[in-house]
Amino acid sequence: MTTDLGISASVLQSRPQDLTVSEDRLAFRRAVHLADGVTAGRADEVFHDRRSIAASGSEDLDLVGVLTDAFGGTVALARVKGIFISAAATNTNNVVIGASATNTWSTLLGATGTITLRPGATLGVMAGDADAVGYAVTPTTGDLLKVANSGAGSAVSYDIVIIGASA
Repeated sequence: MTTDLGISASVLQSRPQDLTVSEDRLAFRRAVHLADGVTAGRADEVFHDRRSIAASGSEDLDLVGVLTDAFGGTVALARVKGIFISAAATNTNNVVIGASATNTWSTLLGATGTITLRPGATLGVMAGDADAVGYAVTPTTGDLLKVANSGAGSAVSYDIVIIGASA
């Protein structure tokens, strides 16, 4: 498995002056390449899915031993090297990530932290390619990522990609 993760922002600002136009160009790019394996700069597990949560509902994604990969194999993450979550633009309610009631995967957001993704919003986090640990997952006591629908009345959909190492 080889993985290329990236985040980028390109911005061009311009302001007309008396005799010229001043410009500011920003090209912010961060990328990580992960080879196959479990040490620094490597990953060997991936889970991706399009999911739906009923109105006022939630789900706990178990990062160790419950999720399956594209080939039907069990994903058992010891460390997360990259996670991307995108709320559908057609959602009416928000998608709330984090703060599970029990066994919270807390190395990303802490035990009680959450991030709210409004319709169409995307969250992307990636560990550096020299980072051997990434975001640790602890089986049975720290392996649940809660994803919730913020309100009543309608379901929400979201896409999720998690890349990590099994050891």
